[in-house]
Order: sequence, then structure tokens, then C-alpha cells
Amino acid sequence: MQKNPTDILQHHWGFKSFKGSQEKIINALLRNHDVLALMPTGGGKSLCYQIPALAKDGLCIVISPLVSLIQDQVQRLKKMNLKAMALTGRIGADELIDLLDNCQFGGYKFLYLSPERLQQSLVQERLQQIQISMVAIDEAHCVSQWGHDFRPAYLKCNILKKLAPGAPMIALTATTTKEVSQDIMTALELEDPLVFKDSLLRKNIVFHVKNTEDKLYQLRQLIGIESGSSIVYAGTRRATVEIAAHLKSKGINADFFHGGLVSYEKEQKLRAWLNNDIDTMTATSAFGMGVDKADVRKVVHYHIPDSLESYFQEVGRAGRDGLLAKAVLLTNEQDRLQAKKQFAATQPDVEYIKLCYKKLNAYFQIPYSEGQGQTFSFFFNDFCHRYGLNPLLTYNAMKILDQHSVISLSNAFAQKTTVQFMAKKQELFTYIENHRALEALIKTVLRTYGGIFDYETPINTLLIAKKISRPEKEIHAQFERLQKDGILEYNSAKSDIELTFLLPREDDKTINTFGQKVTHFNNVKKGKFEDMLAYIDNTSVCRSIFLLKYFGEKMKSPCGQCDVCLNKRKQPLSELKKIKTDVFELLEQHAMTSKELTNSLHYEESLIIRVLQELLDEEKITVNEKNQYGPYR
Repeated sequence: MQKNPTDILQHHWGFKSFKGSQEKIINALLRNHDVLALMPTGGGKSLCYQIPALAKDGLCIVISPLVSLIQDQVQRLKKMNLKAMALTGRIGADELIDLLDNCQFGGYKFLYLSPERLQQSLVQERLQQIQISMVAIDEAHCVSQWGHDFRPAYLKCNILKKLAPGAPMIALTATTTKEVSQDIMTALELEDPLVFKDSLLRKNIVFHVKNTEDKLYQLRQLIGIESGSSIVYAGTRRATVEIAAHLKSKGINADFFHGGLVSYEKEQKLRAWLNNDIDTMTATSAFGMGVDKADVRKVVHYHIPDSLESYFQEVGRAGRDGLLAKAVLLTNEQDRLQAKKQFAATQPDVEYIKLCYKKLNAYFQIPYSEGQGQTFSFFFNDFCHRYGLNPLLTYNAMKILDQHSVISLSNAFAQKTTVQFMAKKQELFTYIENHRALEALIKTVLRTYGGIFDYETPINTLLIAKKISRPEKEIHAQFERLQKDGILEYNSAKSDIELTFLLPREDDKTINTFGQKVTHFNNVKKGKFEDMLAYIDNTSVCRSIFLLKYFGEKMKSPCGQCDVCLNKRKQPLSELKKIKTDVFELLEQHAMTSKELTNSLHYEESLIIRVLQELLDEEKITVNEKNQYGPYR
């Protein structure tokens, strides 16, 4: 017998009513309808499948792309005394069988899986023996090659239609275009799905694009304006470390987070941020996904995202409590040029993929019409060096060949060799004196890679081997010795990556079967990147209107708060000049926060903030570690 959804909501989550389309979605699932749910970040997507799963008998299967996201969801359910399990990480066959036994016979309500784990034959066999109440595909845009975060394993999630034929399926995502929505419904084989789309409008988020030649200066001033929790998104792991170090050197309580951290470091840093022991987290894009922190006041993008979908999803992590929040993108002309260059350097076209495929066959001496099923050890760096290929472009070409089942690459292909020196410089000199055999390696690494004492740095072991005329295997052995002696941290990608040819060699004919798809995919990605640049360069359309139009939604009137709207607002210059004078006179007397200034002067807070930003830009005032403003000394 089904339980009442509103009673479940109040009992477990403490809410008395649903918001947006939640109730309609839940009722559709309880009537066994397939559903496509398009809801904004922070719109309560997880409740849409968790509540009907609790209302029905059986187990809810949840497919999610990130281990951190899965773990966060499972921990929250367990805190509510709800039985949830995740199959993640390296689980041996015996342990996997035990966990699946518990899942089948232990009264569990939720089983969280990655799309890759779902493909295991043992998992599929056992799921057929379990009563499945429903299936949820979270971050469903990953199923679409035209989405912003395509993940090939998502294409195989439709196997759940066969494993649980009577269970309704819900696909959930925050940001998607019409093309991606159609792709999701087709790829997952949703049966006559009901589509629910809530407005993406977040009235409490104010969007700004700030053009500045000194982004670090603007960032620390921005973080100083108003207190509260912040996320600063950067494009590389290295940048997250460098930005956090800079902010800390200026007295700002900041830390960094990226995918290269070990599990306990991630958990430690995330917990500190959630508990407000860290005010500002500088991070790569995945940070914040599925994390329930309601009081994020600012989301800052230090580098240009690759699409408006990515950007909108990330800024949506601000202001989930409904209070005012800011989304600021810092940029300049050099930024744009660099972003365009990087984008071009990562998108292999059909001709480049054909070139890589021919070179692969030559590298392994595969005769025409042969090679199918053969497996080889693959030395990627040596391959690129031998044929003079761009490593990044070649890496992406290999992934495309893997996605289209021309070759199969072992998981180690995605790994990189990284090094970070742990010894102090004087200790290192002493060590070199006592270990002359390692001197050439140490000095070459120090000359080749900057910042290697400060952060985990990706290195090219083949390049180092050639510089010091040693075999690459010896280089790895020497790094292992240095790690054993406590000189550095060394994380090695396996050189013996396994590569399997899945098709007989047919050169261009092999690639032509999916060449048009690759071209279309590259054009779509290029279009998305150009739309991102158009958003940045826009000076005439309200930023909220611009964003919503991109996602197919109309907004009746401008927000009145973004940088475009503020520049259009006919604020009398005399009034702004008076406010600026009044603010500066007060600050000359003693340091004050923005809220103290607002209370003292009784102007609108937005005008006070605007004037403070202008005074900061003009370097007439500065901000201290207590978020107080005073004259620039």
C-alpha cells in the first residue's frame, strides 16, 4: 500500500508542502509514468525520486556520475534512518556479492550506482532478482553527446529498461536545451514520458561580468565585499592551489579543492567548508554538485567556462536559501584569447582522428583488414613523440576512438603522472650531495616544471627521460626511490596502458562511419563556447534575460540588478557623487563594513555596494581581514 507523499515529506524532511513541479512529478511516478524532469540547481530534484521510492515497495536504483555526489546522498539518507547503499570504488567480487545480498534481503530502499558499475554482469544479474520500485537517472544530460558533460557509459543506462521492465524511470537534469532533452528521452528509451520543466529563473542571484586586467586584485576585493561563504571556480587544478594561496596571503580564509586530492583530504576540506571553518573554496567545476549548502553568497568564475550550461549549473549553487547572492565572472581580453586557443587545442577534427588511427595501426604494425581483438601495451608518450603528435589533441582523439568502439583503452589511460617535492630546498641540496646518481633527474625536473614545491604537478616522464638520456622505466624507478626517501610525492600513471583493437583495420572507412557525428559534435561544442563568449561580451541585454532565452524560457522584465541593468539605470551622477563623498568621509573617520555604512547613511544597500566597488577600483579605499573598509594608505 502506498504512503502519502506529503506525510513522507513532513516526517523525514520537515517540510509541509512541495515546491515547483515536485508534487506533479511524484504523482506521475506513483502512477508508473516515465518522467523527464528539468529543474534548476537547488530546485529539489532528489526529492522527486526519493519520496515516491519511500511510498512504494521495493528498491529504487539511482544512477549518478560522481562518487562524491553518491556518497553525499547516501550519508544524508542514512542520517534520516533510511536504508541506502552505494556501490563505488574498488570492490572485490566477494564483497560485491555480500553487498548485493544485503541489498536484496536487507530491506534497502535506495541503491546508488555509477553508470560504469551498472555495466558489470554480476550487478545486472542480481538486479533482475530484486524488486525494483523505480529508476532515477541523475544528471541525465550526461547521456547526450550534445550536452555539456557527455559520459559514454550513460548511453548504456537503457539496460535498466530490460532489467526492471515494470519500473517507471525518471531522468533529471538542471540545464538542457531542446536538442539535449530529446536525446535523453531517446537514449534512455523513456516510454511516452511526461515532461516537467520548472522556471530556471533565480531572482535572488545577481549576475555580473567584470572586465579587469588584475583579476586577483578584483577577486580579493570582491570576496571582501559582504561576508558569507564563497566558491571560486578555476579552470585547472594548479590554478585552484595558486588562487587559494594568494587569498590566504591576503588574510582571507580560503582553501582549494580538486579531483587530484585523496579521499580523506576531500572529505576534510568539504566538511570544513560546510561547517563555515573555511569561508572561500577555490575549486574545479565538479565541486558543489549535490552538496547541500544553502548560504553560499558568492560564486566567482576566475576562468571562462566552456558552455552556458556549465556556467549556469555552477552559479546555481549560490543562494539556495533564497537570500541575495552574487554570480561574478572575472575576465579580460587576454582571457578570451587564451580560452579560444585552449578550446581549439582540445577538439580533434575527423582528419586528425583518421591520422591518429593510421599511426596507431603503423605503431603496432597492424595489416589491412586485421587486428580485431588484439591487445597491446600502449606507451602513449612514446607514440606521440614518434609521430610528432600533439599529446592533448591525441588524447582526445583516442577517447573518441574508444567512445565509438574502434579501440578499447584501459582505465589507466585517464591517469597522469604527477610529482610534488616535499623536502625543503636545503634538505634537497643535502640529499643530492649524498645521492649523485639522482642529481640529473632532480635538477631536470626543477628546471622543467615551475611551482613543483607548491602543488601536485603533471609531468611528462618520456620528455624527462630524453633530456637526461635515460630509459623511461629508469625514470619511474628513480621517482619511486625519491618517494621512498621522503623527497617527493609521486603518483604514477601506468606506462603499460592496454589498448585493444575492436575492429579490423580499414583506415578512413572505419572513421567515416561516425565522422559526421564527430563534425556535428565539434560544431555544437564550438557553438556553445561562442554562446558563452557572447554572454560575456553582452552589454545590452539583461543577463538573466540572456541566460533564460538560451534555455528556451522568456522573462518579462529585466532584473534591474545585473551589471548590464545597472549601467542602463539613469542614476543621477550627482546622487552617486554625493553617496561616494558621504561614504569616503565616514571611512576616513574609522573602518566600517558595508552593512554598517548602509545603516549609518540610509542609502540603498545596492548603491552603497556599487560606490564601494568604484572606490576599490579607483584604489581610494581598501578592505581588511574583518571585511571593513578604510582609506587606501
